[in-house]
Amino acid sequence: MMERDIRRSDALDVLLSGEPIEDYPDDQSFPSALFLGWTQTRPIHVVAALDAAKERAFVITVYEPDPEHFEPDFRTRRRL
Repeated sequence: MMERDIRRSDALDVLLSGEPIEDYPDDQSFPSALFLGWTQTRPIHVVAALDAAKERAFVITVYEPDPEHFEPDFRTRRRL
């Protein structure tokens, strides 16, 4: 996140108020999801896994989506 100039608070905001755009229910060790949120005018993607039994979330990765790989809405992957 530091290399991408994304603050921890930005990632937390995305998880709390962003929208889930992809689900990965079969991920191991826990199901995960891709979330989209915005900091100012910058889109941010957060992939997080949920351990429901212990009520914990694990942030897997945080990044600014690449327009080459996502449609302008940053919700839809481009077909390459």
